Amino acid sequence: MKDRDHIRFILNGREIRVPEVGADQTLLDFLRLDRRLTGTKEGCAEGDCGACTVLVGRLTAAGLRYDPVNACIRFLASLDGCHVVTVEHLSGPDGRLHPVQEAMVEHHGSQCGFCTPGFVMSLYALWMQTPEPTEQQVETALQGNLCRCTGYAPIIRAAVAVSRYGTPAADHLMQEREAMTARLSALRDGCRVVTGPEDNRAILPADTDDLAACLLEYPKATIVAGATDVGLWVTKFLRPIGPAIFTGHLDALKTVAQQGDDLHIGAGASYTECQSLLSRHLPHLSGYWDRIAGWQVRNMGTVGGNIANGSPIGDTPPVLIALGAEITLRRGDTRRPLPLEAFFIDYGKQDRAAGEFVESIRIPLPGPTTRNAAYKLSKRRDEDISSVAAGLSVTVEDGRITAARLAFGGMAATPKRAAAAEAALIGQPWGRDAFEAAAEALAQDFTPLSDWRASSAYRTLAAQNLLRRFFLEQDGAATPVQLEIA
Repeated sequence: MKDRDHIRFILNGREIRVPEVGADQTLLDFLRLDRRLTGTKEGCAEGDCGACTVLVGRLTAAGLRYDPVNACIRFLASLDGCHVVTVEHLSGPDGRLHPVQEAMVEHHGSQCGFCTPGFVMSLYALWMQTPEPTEQQVETALQGNLCRCTGYAPIIRAAVAVSRYGTPAADHLMQEREAMTARLSALRDGCRVVTGPEDNRAILPADTDDLAACLLEYPKATIVAGATDVGLWVTKFLRPIGPAIFTGHLDALKTVAQQGDDLHIGAGASYTECQSLLSRHLPHLSGYWDRIAGWQVRNMGTVGGNIANGSPIGDTPPVLIALGAEITLRRGDTRRPLPLEAFFIDYGKQDRAAGEFVESIRIPLPGPTTRNAAYKLSKRRDEDISSVAAGLSVTVEDGRITAARLAFGGMAATPKRAAAAEAALIGQPWGRDAFEAAAEALAQDFTPLSDWRASSAYRTLAAQNLLRRFFLEQDGAATPVQLEIA
């Protein structure tokens, strides 16, 4: 089958065919400038404020799934075969307010109204998934939506009350799900999509084998998975990214499963798609995962992309390194396994050859004598970049520490293990003295930089205190070591 030179998707209720889609064209610009759907707002243009939130429906192994995403950093090419829903589509054919909109009106959830469409779309997605949410579930769903004038209390009250105004069963998206599934299935033709001008080409491989072939053909192409980082290259730095190879539609890269004593995660699986499995088998990651960005970014961003990007402050590498994770790199038909910690060579440099891509991640499940924790420190609790991140894994047998893997982000040019601190623990009796010695040894492992997120002295002390906190929590400290503001 020959290449297709255009993308096809459904926008609200209408099938759209768009030729000549450049790699850097965003969904937000298409909606506002091309389609005049101006209910979707432009705020931060970096996926932080949520004013541009829309729903994207796509076919998964479990059926048609709708996720709220940031239109400002979602590239138009990545929407081939999807259903895009904007705030204009909520009222349905009868023109009445949607239950989410009614609840916002009744509970005074809007003042200036600029951010309101984004809040409505996030709450719409939450209501479809969880019709009667708790306040905590609402707050988690709204991590990626910022309000500057209304205040969050009336919005949260509206979110909790939505089901009084209607049930998801009566919602037109729910009622049309079977028909929409058929429409989206009909758009799947198994083609490679090649579109846009030569210097800004967007390429969507037909499958993972075709992805490998595309990267051999275009070894310098930008790989775009969730675009939560690459999107900012375009919107903030005005960097050209073409040719770009998009991978978000490749189902084979989204597998998430337990296989024996390991968890296997496809490099294209989003944070949201991984969360249930990780929380079930690695409960210490449950709270940590909710600290990664906001809901919209977790729906778009991928674990494989977070690794491949190589950032020293990426949220997932420290906790995965502590667990002994291994990645599989692929070039053409050749695959090679690599311990995750060995992938990071230096700042901006990873052990990945031209034409090679991260295909999957393997995470060994810890044994019953291993104690684990994951910590993230940032200026803002929700939706913020790490100042320091830590993954800690310590094995204790007969009261003695037999193994330790302590990995930190934000402390060096790459995510890195603390070799001196690990050595200070191994062979020692489990106790405060061992962790005090490890905390002191940590100063030999890292000489962190000072930047606008944190000073070098703060990072060193904070990392040391995380080791102390780990001991206190694992030892069942009587006094709380984490405070929540009511």
